[in-house]
Amino acid sequence: MFNDIGPLELLTIIIVAVLVFGPEKLPKVIQDVTRTIRKIREFSESAKQDIRSELGPEFKDFEFEDLNPKTFIRKQLNNDDLGLQEIRNGFDLKKEMAEITDAVNGNEYESSSSSSASTPSASGSSGSAGGRIDMTKKPEAPAQDERPPFDADAT
Repeated sequence: MFNDIGPLELLTIIIVAVLVFGPEKLPKVIQDVTRTIRKIREFSESAKQDIRSELGPEFKDFEFEDLNPKTFIRKQLNNDDLGLQEIRNGFDLKKEMAEITDAVNGNEYESSSSSSASTPSASGSSGSAGGRIDMTKKPEAPAQDERPPFDADAT
């Protein structure tokens, strides 16, 4: 019930209680508080039993903790009627990403080696870097004679 209270907070509560009620009245106040908590628990348990009896035999395994959304979802996911555990075990994200990375790097290497053999300008940009682009170099300016292709339909 009091899982969130640490030792320093408990000590602070005790000191405040002693200051407010005094050492003479403090035992009586503690007895009253514990009696009240006990009555609230008994009332809560009797209300739960009444609700279970009114729901009928089909809800005999009903738990009030299931009304908490987090508990309900956790219980449903652990049920594994949908085969989620099998899907989780069959899918390895790290392996898939490694395969994709190898495929992309392999394709870049093949395309850069084939293009470096055909054009001399490509060997200086990506062929010597092993498939990596050197970002420190400035791009070569296109020749003044070359115009971009003209598309009459686009204008």
